[in-house]
Amino acid sequence: MQRDLNRLECWAVTKGVKLNKLKCQILHLGWSHTGHECELGEEWLESSPVGRGLGVLVGSRLSRSQQGAWQPRGQTHLGCIKHSMTSRSKEGIVPLYSALVCPHLEYCVLFWAPPFKKDVKVFECIQRRATKLVEGLEGMSCEEQLRTLGLSDLEKRRLSGDLISLCCFLRRGCGEGSAELFSLSSSDRTLGNGSKLRQRRFKLDIRKHFFVERVVKHWNGPPGEVVNAPSLLLFKRHLDNAFNSILQLLASPEMVRQLR
Repeated sequence: MQRDLNRLECWAVTKGVKLNKLKCQILHLGWSHTGHECELGEEWLESSPVGRGLGVLVGSRLSRSQQGAWQPRGQTHLGCIKHSMTSRSKEGIVPLYSALVCPHLEYCVLFWAPPFKKDVKVFECIQRRATKLVEGLEGMSCEEQLRTLGLSDLEKRRLSGDLISLCCFLRRGCGEGSAELFSLSSSDRTLGNGSKLRQRRFKLDIRKHFFVERVVKHWNGPPGEVVNAPSLLLFKRHLDNAFNSILQLLASPEMVRQLR
């Protein structure tokens, strides 16, 4: 690491580029790191418990909980909609929410999808604030409000996005190294789903929240008519029709044992 930093400093001096060393920090990953210090030029770099790359926050233990706490942009845009719009109609609020707020709540969600209920509530509260801006929904439950506005809760959107992304990956023939990511299950308990994937075992709990691990359980839950759809369009259509039953199956303890 220090050798690479020295090469970077030499390159900057040769090219006449000035580095802002105050923005450079070290992120130590893992449980047993030595906390080694590095220097860039003549200045020592400070260590940070959280690193940010392409708008995604990652902690030193690869936790994504920091992403939920860092949501000022979504709330700020929602506040701007509230104070700049005099109309509280569905036609005025929903398009603005979908265009200005949702992208911040779902940006790169395949990587940092919140694994804990406390993190899920942070994003659901933002959407709940948006539904309260619309007039005429007083006295309705959260599910009824979302149904009236043509929206779905963010957890369902994340689950649907995971399944659609995996379907696209499997249908494109998968490039090199795909066998290391996904492989067909050898179990004969398919429950009509002949495309079940093998659920791997691992020691670290954090690994089960990675996309290539968590999506296997979701893929093995739907019936065969969903995962074996001949086209992506039909897959999305069957997925929407079977979504409620999929969530019920995934929540039942018996199904969890069978999927394992």
